[in-house]
Amino acid sequence: MTRTARLKAFAKLNLGLRVLYKRPDGYHELRTVFQTISLADRLDVTYEPAATTKVEIEGTPYIPDNLVGRAAHLVLEAMELRAQVHFDLKKNIPSGAGLGGGSTDAAAVLLALPVLAGKAVPEQKLFEIATRLGSDVPFFLHGGTALGIGRGEELYPLPDQPKARLLLVAPEIHSSTPEAYRDLSAQLTTNSLQNKLFTFQQQLWDRPVGCEGEEMANDFEGVVFARHPALGELRDRLRKAGASVARMTGSGSSLFGIFDDAARLAQARKSFDTERTFALSFVSRRQYRSAWRRALAPHMQSPPIENQPSPLKGSLWPPQNLFAQ
Repeated sequence: MTRTARLKAFAKLNLGLRVLYKRPDGYHELRTVFQTISLADRLDVTYEPAATTKVEIEGTPYIPDNLVGRAAHLVLEAMELRAQVHFDLKKNIPSGAGLGGGSTDAAAVLLALPVLAGKAVPEQKLFEIATRLGSDVPFFLHGGTALGIGRGEELYPLPDQPKARLLLVAPEIHSSTPEAYRDLSAQLTTNSLQNKLFTFQQQLWDRPVGCEGEEMANDFEGVVFARHPALGELRDRLRKAGASVARMTGSGSSLFGIFDDAARLAQARKSFDTERTFALSFVSRRQYRSAWRRALAPHMQSPPIENQPSPLKGSLWPPQNLFAQ
């Protein structure tokens, strides 16, 4: 039986990002706050059982070594299934911009294929596969607002942020993540570690990230702006345009501003007419999961009548084909 689904793979912001030290395994110890946003790629999936596995990806633009293909092979292997799987990927999230575009596409495959195949995959196994694919991928199995520790894969849910209007500026500047880490590593000291931890913890306790006041820092800004001064100028322009918070996400190169009202955001967007911009909003964990259930609803058992318990109305996650074995 051939099954199809149209998925929305949402982007993320790092509302704050502190780099603490380089670990013995070569990765860096991080503290970050992830937030899903309304910008999303579109992924059309066609699944058909077959004697041999074949995964095809069409996309605009074409992306070599796409994480979508790797995710599909890994989750099919975990289910011990062979299938013909076709993906048609429409990229709306700018690549290499600190928005998690490749990671969210991979997570979309991990969430959707078990439902289309009708075979459950334990959440822990999905997490293991996600971690193999990239440090940001596990976050997209859940969405909403979350604290990320370690490489960012150790996740803890945070309360939803207040509703916010965002202006995302995505310039045509490539910010190299390896270079950013290399530049930043030279600045990491024991004193900076203690200060960063205290400040990060205090800000999480004191106020929602999107409120006015002291902003959560992104440690990459200093080194990335030194290499690309135009990015620092764009952040300053967001502030001058009325953003209550203006920050770079990830290691760049995208920047976002949070605005108090739609009129001010619209006026600010006009001042960035030579840049690629998006007017967006936060996506809560509940909204994120609701979007997934809507996308996969044709392949899930309809909820029973209102006065009977239903796994779909509760906290069942990840989404499952309820006839799955």
